[in-house]
Order: sequence, then structure tokens, then C-alpha cells
Amino acid sequence: MRTLITGTGCYIPTVVKTNQDFAIQTFYNEDGSRIESKSEEVIRKFQEITGIEERRYASEELNSSDMATLAARLAIADSGVDPEELDQIIVAQNFGNVIKHTIQTDVLPALASRVKHDLGIRNPSCVAYDILFGCPGWVQGVIQADTYFKAGIARKALVIGTETLSRVIDAYDRDSMIFSDGAGATVLEALPANQTDSGILSWSVQSHCMDEAYYLYLGKSFFPGSDPRIRYIKMKGRKVYEYAMQYVPAAMKDCLDKAGIPVTAVKKVFIHQANEKMDEGIIRRLFKLCGQKDIPEHIMPMNIHKLGNSSVATIPTLFDMVKKGVWDIHDLQQGDIVLFASVGAGMNINAICYRM
Repeated sequence: MRTLITGTGCYIPTVVKTNQDFAIQTFYNEDGSRIESKSEEVIRKFQEITGIEERRYASEELNSSDMATLAARLAIADSGVDPEELDQIIVAQNFGNVIKHTIQTDVLPALASRVKHDLGIRNPSCVAYDILFGCPGWVQGVIQADTYFKAGIARKALVIGTETLSRVIDAYDRDSMIFSDGAGATVLEALPANQTDSGILSWSVQSHCMDEAYYLYLGKSFFPGSDPRIRYIKMKGRKVYEYAMQYVPAAMKDCLDKAGIPVTAVKKVFIHQANEKMDEGIIRRLFKLCGQKDIPEHIMPMNIHKLGNSSVATIPTLFDMVKKGVWDIHDLQQGDIVLFASVGAGMNINAICYRM
């Protein structure tokens, strides 16, 4: 059995937040001490490292499940599948629906159940559930669908990554400038391997949960005297960077080795849009691990510059944009080999080798 992506769609929020919008913000360190550098200098260094110039936030009337439904409708239309024939709806998310101007998450019912409801799918055999796997959640959802397909349990699935990180950030933490909102969706279908050469060729997954487990966590605001009962997304940035450099390239190589595909055959790498310099470093280490010095110029599409880090939504959003020809320098043709890879809270990493 071979798992194919037959439809894609994404929702890009309409509210644009530029780096300059943070210029009036005062930032603090974890110990509550004020960062003495001017905000303009903090922002300049931030952009140099992350590549982020602006990001998108969801408008007040939209939640994660709403954006997921909007992306899902586009993916379903792109695939031409009858929604009532879907066997699974898998929604990757981290914080559920966070109502604007609150910090309380709402995951009852699950976002997947809300999406199924909003799509009007009546088929009770269409099983809807959420997964929590940090930023690699959408990739993991695709891996789960592939596993169900190979087990003969399902044949069609809708996998979505959706998040509103803008509603769980601490405005006094400079890391808050990294995060954004968005949703990306894909329709997956199973076909007999003797009917197609396209589809998932292999995948690799790892979880490191000792010291690494708390590299991303929920903690109180860095603002002095803040209420410790109100918690926000926090990140040990240097630890995350070192972890990613060590383990993500190895997982990507393992995935390629399982498929018997040389790195020189890879047309595009769709990597989680976390940090421009980190992602570039991961690609360099991957090619070095594979014994290659030369890296193709346009192998790694990026949308982090304008969209920021929307966690589980970055890869499906990026893939949809490239697949539908948003950039002249990036295109996909039948038979192209692509690699999906992600890293995030847990700490978790995963990769998929896929032939278009």
C-alpha cells in the first residue's frame, strides 16, 4: 500500500505583525531583569538570527479549529474526495482553541471533532482525533495515517496542523516575536503499490524525553511580579538549537537510508519553519552526513520571513504554497523526491521521504 497526498490547502491569517510593531516593547530576561539593549537592537539581532521580518496573527473572531476548517475545505476541494468517505480526521495542535483576550485553552470537544462538525460530515466511521506532538505534529499525523493505511484500517484521511500561538505568548519575552498563527491541511489516500510509484517511501521518528523534555514548556511571564498562575509558552532557545543540530540531520539521513534514496536525488526539503539559521544549519549537516559538499541552491523553500513560526502549520502551509506555484524559483513535478522534517517540544523529531 502506498500513501499519496492528493489535496492540500492552507489558511494564512490576515493580521500582519511586523518587527517594527515590537519596537515600543520592553523585554526582560528569565530572572526578571530588564534587557538594557534598546528594543530596536533586540529586534535587529532577532531578525538576523531567525530571518523573521513579520508574522501573521489570527483575527479575533477566528480560533484554531476555524482556521483548520478553512484549510480543510481547500484541501478537500483540491483532492476531489467526498468528505463522507474520509476514514480519519487527524488534527495536530498544541493549545486547542484559545479565545482571544484570554489565556485559557479549550479542547473539549477536540478540535478534530469540531472540524468534522463544521464540515458537516455525518459518517460515524470517520474517526476524528487530535494529536499533541509539538511542532512535528502535522508530520506525525501523516505518519499515523500512513500506518493505518498499511494496516488496512483506513484508506482516506484528512491531516491538519493548526495553531494560534499569538494567544499564548509573553509580550515581555523576546522569544514572543518568533511565534505566529496559521493552518495547513492535506488529504491522504491509499493506493496499491503496484498502481503508483508516488507516495510515502519511508519515515523516521524519535523522542528524547530526559533533560530535553523541558526545552519548551509553559511558564510565568518574565515581567517582574507577574502572576505565576498565568503561564505562557517558553523556550530554552540555545538548548533547542543544539538539540536540533545534533539529532534532526541524523533522523533525516535515517529516513533517506530507509528509502534507499541518496540526498542528491532530493528536489526539495520542507523543514519546520522555526529559525532560518537553524534550518540552514540542519541542511548543511545533513549533506555533510551524506558525504556531500555541494548543496543545491533552491532545495529549501522558506516562508518564515513573512509568516513566522506557526508550529504544526508551518510545513503543510509551506508545502501547499510551493505545490500551487506561489514562488517562481520553487516547483514540484511528478516523480520529484521531497523530504519533510520537523523538530519541537517533547523533544520530538520526525522525517518523511516522499515521491511526488
